[in-house]
Amino acid sequence: MMRRTSTSIGLAFCSALLATDIAVAQMALPAAKPLDEATLFKQQCATCHAINLTDPPRQGPPLAKVVGREAGTHEGFLYSPGLAQAHFVWDESRLDAWITNPQAVVAGSSMAYRQPKPEVRAAIINYLKGLN
Repeated sequence: MMRRTSTSIGLAFCSALLATDIAVAQMALPAAKPLDEATLFKQQCATCHAINLTDPPRQGPPLAKVVGREAGTHEGFLYSPGLAQAHFVWDESRLDAWITNPQAVVAGSSMAYRQPKPEVRAAIINYLKGLN
C-alpha cells in the first residue's frame, strides 16, 4: 500500500486545478457588446462639440456634416491658425488620425482630446457619418 505524502497530495491538487484552468480557458467568451455610438459621442465629445449646426459653437465647432467638410471652415468658429490654413477635407481616415492625435495632424491645434482605442474612434466616426 502506498502512503500519500503531503507533497503527492499537493501535486495531485495542483494537477486538478491546472486541468480546471485549462477547461475554463477553452470556454468561449461571450460576444462583445457593440459600442453605443451616440452615448460615446455624448460622453467623449459633446462637452466641446454640438451636433446641431444652429447651436452656438462651444470650445470646438459643431460636428454635424463634418464628414466631407473642408477643415477649418465652419462659419462663426475661430479656428487655430494651423487649422484655419489647413487644406484638406474631413474623411474617415483624417478623422481617425485627428482623434488619435490632433497635434500630429495639425501642429498647434488646440484640441487636447486623444482616443487611443481604435474601436472607440471607429464608433465616434461612424456616429459623425450619420450626422451628414
